[in-house]
Amino acid sequence: MTSNGTGTHGAVLPDTAPDRNGPIVELRGAGKSYGNIRALHGVDLEVHPSQVTCVLGDNGAGKSTLIKIISGLHQHTEGDVLVDGEPVRFTTPREALDKGIATVYQDLATVPLMPVWRNFFLGSEMTKGPWPIRRLDIARMKETADQELRNMGIVLDDLEQPIGTLSGGQRQCVAIARAVYFGARVLILDEPTAALGVKQSGVVLKYIAAARDRGLGVIFITHNPHHAYMVGDHFSVLRLGTLELSAARSEITLEELTNHMAGGAELAALKHELAQVRGVDVEELPEAEDLTAPVATSPSSEGTS
Repeated sequence: MTSNGTGTHGAVLPDTAPDRNGPIVELRGAGKSYGNIRALHGVDLEVHPSQVTCVLGDNGAGKSTLIKIISGLHQHTEGDVLVDGEPVRFTTPREALDKGIATVYQDLATVPLMPVWRNFFLGSEMTKGPWPIRRLDIARMKETADQELRNMGIVLDDLEQPIGTLSGGQRQCVAIARAVYFGARVLILDEPTAALGVKQSGVVLKYIAAARDRGLGVIFITHNPHHAYMVGDHFSVLRLGTLELSAARSEITLEELTNHMAGGAELAALKHELAQVRGVDVEELPEAEDLTAPVATSPSSEGTS
């Protein structure tokens, strides 16, 4: 698939972010069943412009299913999914992309041996010349890729280097800049810091904040509450396919968020059983009521930040 450089390229800019109060994407009681197995049930979620919505949960909590519903890979079997207030039922990821919903998966969908600029335009290459002998406009693609990366604060000395030679954090940032350039309004990031060290994780978090500042609504999927709390505006915790917690940043502390992620309520409920095990000191363990969130609110009760 080629492009002549027109269309949605560069559609999301600092001065052209959507000027609206309502959510771009909204889930109302959304769920997904595979036969008799209910993978997701009754999930409410809102994604606003200029806001990072963090979705946290352990393995098997339903995070991947949630991604697949919003990105158009799978259809929801219950509830509603709305984009700009209109109900939608995506049948392919292309339909989600057409609505401005882009997903950056852990594998990043890059070709390691190709140069950075080729990966930036992979599948949407710019061309020049008359049809049917159009050819790649290499100079314009290099210039555009360099400019867009710099707009996100990413400066690479050589765009000809294979993208596989970049660090994991740099590759994540290139994928984010690519999604922004091609008109994403909602950016879904699937565990972008899972396989990265502390320094590279910090680099990725920096560019997540940069995407938010450019007006995008970001869905940050993670199992790390510390990373989420650094950039998040709203937090949703999934457990066994259901929404356990939905709270704005001002309504929850990092310690409370960590307790929810770690299953603290369940552990506290077992305190009386642990007390009967010889050699286990349970005096310092928290009570179940100490681990409940102050208020589990709907995302609609808060504004954007």
